[in-house]
Amino acid sequence: MYDFKKDFPLFKDRDVIYLDNAATAQKPACVIEAEKEFYEKHNANPLRGFYPLSLEATDAYEAARKTVQHFIHAASETEIILTRNTTESLNLVAYSYGLNNLCPEDEIVVSIMEHHSNMLPWQMVARQTGAKLIYLECEKDGSLSEAKLDEAFSDKTRLVAITQVSNVLGRPTPVEEIVRRARKSNAVVVLDAAQSSPHMPIDVQKLDVDFLAFSGHKLMGPMGIGVLYGKKKLLKAMPPFLTGGEMIDSVTRDGAKYAELPHKFEAGTVNAAGAVGLAAAIDYINKIGFETMQERELTLTKRALEGLKAIPKVHVLGSELAEEHTGILTFTIEDVHPHDVSAVLESDGVAVRAGHHCAQPLLEYLGVRSATRASLMFYNTEEEVDALVKSVAGVRRRMGYGE
Repeated sequence: MYDFKKDFPLFKDRDVIYLDNAATAQKPACVIEAEKEFYEKHNANPLRGFYPLSLEATDAYEAARKTVQHFIHAASETEIILTRNTTESLNLVAYSYGLNNLCPEDEIVVSIMEHHSNMLPWQMVARQTGAKLIYLECEKDGSLSEAKLDEAFSDKTRLVAITQVSNVLGRPTPVEEIVRRARKSNAVVVLDAAQSSPHMPIDVQKLDVDFLAFSGHKLMGPMGIGVLYGKKKLLKAMPPFLTGGEMIDSVTRDGAKYAELPHKFEAGTVNAAGAVGLAAAIDYINKIGFETMQERELTLTKRALEGLKAIPKVHVLGSELAEEHTGILTFTIEDVHPHDVSAVLESDGVAVRAGHHCAQPLLEYLGVRSATRASLMFYNTEEEVDALVKSVAGVRRRMGYGE
C-alpha cells in the first residue's frame, strides 16, 4: 500500500501522530510548491495590470476558480466566489442575502449541529430583521428524524442553514430531503461543506442547494482561502459584502457601478497564491480519488471506534456505526476533563483537539460541556490509530483513577 505520508513534508521533520484533521489538514508538497512557484515566478496583482506578469497572475487565479467550479460541479465559474474561509463565505450570505431578503414574518431554520460559523450569522440576521430562528434538533446519534424535520419546517421557512457533516459527530445530514422540504416553502438552502468537502464528492447541481461554503485548509490547501458557491440568479441580485478596490466597474463622486460576477464579491487584492494552492490541493484529491480516500478512512475509523468502545468509561458521541462518523470520533472519559485527556495524549505524541469544538449548543444539547476529538484522514495509519487507543486506555490510570 502506498505510504501517503511521504507526500507531506511536515511528517518528514516532525514525529507527531496528527489526529486534528477536522480542524486543519496537512499540506502535500504539491500544494506548498504551487504557492511557492506563484510567488517566485508569477507574483503580481491579478486583474489590474496589462503587463505580462500581471496577466500571468490573473490567468493563474482564474484557472484556480475553474478548478473549484469543476470540483463541485457548478454550472459556471461566475458562481464561484473566492473568500478567506468558510466563515467569511457564510457571513457574506448572511449580510448580502439574509439582511436584504428576510423580514419579521419569516423563519430561519438552523440545525443544532452547526458550527458557530453557520449559527452566529443567522442569529445576527434574526436580530436585525425580526425573523424567527428555529432550531432543528437531532437525535443523540446525530440523525434527523422525520418528526424533528416536521417540527422545524413550516410554510414560513425562508432560509435553511445546515451542515453537510457535523464537525463534532461526523454525521452526514440528509441534504436532499432538507432541500426538498425547503422548496415547498420557497426557502433557500445554505450548506456548510467545510467538513464534507475533504471526504466526499460534491455536486451542487444535483444537491440543488442555493449556497455552499468550504475552506481550503481543511482539504489540504492553504490557510486564508475559501469558497462560496451561489446560484447565479441569487448572486446577481445581492449587493456587495465589501466595497473598495477591484469590485467596481466605475466610480464617481456620487457612487459606483459594481463589477460583474464573481468579482463584485472579491474586493481588494485577492489571495492569488492561496487560490493556486487550493487548485493544487483539488488536483491532488482528484489524483488519489475519493473512493480510495473513503475506503482508507473508513478502515481507520472502524479500527479506532472499536478500540475506543472497548475501553471502560470511554464514551464516543454519535452513531454506533463507523460509516456515520466521516473520520471524526469525539469522546469523553469519565472523571477526566478533555483538556487533561489532550495533555496525556500529547505526552504520547498524539495530537487531538479538546474543548467545545465551536459547537457549544450541540454539546449542551447532548449533555456534555466539552469533549476530546480525534479526526482522521486517509494519510493516517493503523499504527497511529492503535497509538491513540493505547494512550486513551491509559488516561484514567495516569490521572490517578486506576484502570
